[in-house]
Amino acid sequence: MKIVIIIVLLFLSSCTDHLQTEPFQIAIESFKIEGLGGVQSYAYGQYDGKWLLIGGRLDGLHRRQPWATFDTEGQNIHLVVVDPVAQKRWSAPLSTLPVSIQEQLSSTNMEYYQEGEYLYIIGGYGYSKSADDHVTFPCLTAVKLPGLINAIVKGDSLKSWFRQIKDEKFAVTGGSLNKIYHTYYLTGGQRFDGKYNPMGHPSYVQKYTNSIIKFLLVDNGTKITISYLSGITDSINLHRRDYNVIPQILPDGQEGLTAFSGVFQVEANLPFLNCVNIDSSGYHINNDFLQYYNQYQCAHIPFYSADSKEMHNLFFGGIAQYVDSAGIRIKNDNVPFVKTIARVTRDRNGKMTEYKMPIEMPSFLGAGSEFIPVRNLPEYENEVIKLDDIKRDSTLIGYLFGGINSAESEIFWSNDGTQSTASSIILKVYLIKNRNKKTVKFKIFEYY
Repeated sequence: MKIVIIIVLLFLSSCTDHLQTEPFQIAIESFKIEGLGGVQSYAYGQYDGKWLLIGGRLDGLHRRQPWATFDTEGQNIHLVVVDPVAQKRWSAPLSTLPVSIQEQLSSTNMEYYQEGEYLYIIGGYGYSKSADDHVTFPCLTAVKLPGLINAIVKGDSLKSWFRQIKDEKFAVTGGSLNKIYHTYYLTGGQRFDGKYNPMGHPSYVQKYTNSIIKFLLVDNGTKITISYLSGITDSINLHRRDYNVIPQILPDGQEGLTAFSGVFQVEANLPFLNCVNIDSSGYHINNDFLQYYNQYQCAHIPFYSADSKEMHNLFFGGIAQYVDSAGIRIKNDNVPFVKTIARVTRDRNGKMTEYKMPIEMPSFLGAGSEFIPVRNLPEYENEVIKLDDIKRDSTLIGYLFGGINSAESEIFWSNDGTQSTASSIILKVYLIKNRNKKTVKFKIFEYY
């Protein structure tokens, strides 16, 4: 294994597209854990400093050959526990669990949300042996994290740490599960049943939800009760999947969500550029803002400054219709993989602006990745980081793990499975306040 050290200089200066005093910068430092393989588009929860990784794909971008795409060999059929500080990993096969749980938890693009000790997982797409077909699973599975993580580490039985209910409304993949106060929001996504065919042949049935499903979840540790509330349907603006829905603190101090970009527009096989702002009273289409970078799902981090009443959303790599070349934004309708790290800021008046950060991802990395925060950060109830309460100039705020690592920016039309992989690289992410406005040096370690 070759280790390459790259020195990155971070300045408090204007961004490529807009002139602004930088509220913060970031630095990244990469490492690997022996025995930890790559995975993309997975679900995760964490407890007591350890991560639990569930589902996703062990391969890279889905292949062009219909017989090979979303094959069973690329399914993640193990539960994996990671200790990023001790740099250890443990795993256990799903095969000891009931078939319905095995099948859902080996799927990809599930929606999930951690509430205290429980991780709630909805939907996901993958092969079902019992159905003898690829399906979107109509299930919600509750995972008790402390017991399961401990069982995996010790090699004990896993069965008692799972419960599952079935509901056709939960047959969603590529959407997002979040909360605004006590209400769950299952936003966007699709139901996809049958074998995916990149040539467009009718081997599947695809139906976008075009909706926000709102519900209350009561869990007494034995029984899960779902109470549906009045939802929202919009066949144009909510026709989105494989995208970022991020918790927000709005200018009035209330909790909300923003659904960024995503695919596909109703009239074109291209990403959305506008966004949808969601709060307890409803939703609002923001056509005054266009997001050019990071349009597919990728690792992201929300920050809020109560002092300036600014909401910052940071995006890491992924796939986008636009790239930056020497300060010029270039449109590419092939929608390639990108290295861009960008920030979208909402000011105190609600105006949203996108800024390209001065550093990039170390490779075409980020699509299907997740940011896993450290748990000692000052946060709001919806896990938005309190930017003003972080006082140190350099603070480890979490880790970016997994996703697709592509050898080139454009591989879709020539993809035979060798041009991309599921990444096993872990990136430490540091928040740089740099209040003294000095140049700061950081090392990035890249593994090959």
